[in-house]
Amino acid sequence: MAFCRPLFDPGGRALNQRIYLIGASGAGVSTLGALLAQQLGLPHVDVDEHYWHPSDPPFQQARPVEQRLLGLKQALEDKPWVLSGSMDGWGDAIIAQADWVLYVDTPTPLRLQRIRSRERQRFGPRILPGGDMHTQHLAFLEWAAAYDGGSRAGRSRPRHKEWLARLDQPQGRIEGSGSMQQMLDQALAIITGPC
Repeated sequence: MAFCRPLFDPGGRALNQRIYLIGASGAGVSTLGALLAQQLGLPHVDVDEHYWHPSDPPFQQARPVEQRLLGLKQALEDKPWVLSGSMDGWGDAIIAQADWVLYVDTPTPLRLQRIRSRERQRFGPRILPGGDMHTQHLAFLEWAAAYDGGSRAGRSRPRHKEWLARLDQPQGRIEGSGSMQQMLDQALAIITGPC
């Protein structure tokens, strides 16, 4: 792929880029973030690592906003980075440092399929009927399915659309129904600009 705006200096180091990726749960935001960071030789930080207190089962208790922000600032430092995950409503100071905001837009049936697959892989029989995470799993799927209509608290298409419209940073939309390689190619094409 020929880049129109250089991503690397003559020594092969990534030029200063701070890229923030968002989207619905199951859209592929974290996976794409990790791949993009690897491609550019930049650190990747996922918001969930700083949002939730470690627990078993996971995702039970959110950290206070001040702790999340402190953890993220320490992880990101004052360097280029790729950051993935939802921070609208509480992470504005960090988002303001981004050079690019990329929105991963993936159809809901595919997102739900990815979530089911991911949760089976992570938790196995714990999410099945009788498992200690079954109720949590079903509630999460129901919440994720409501993204398009915005009928639940948290992330939603209407909320993301409104939030993106208020941002000053350059933005791009990634079509999330393709392969991860296709999504990566889209992201690189966006941040290198039109030829």
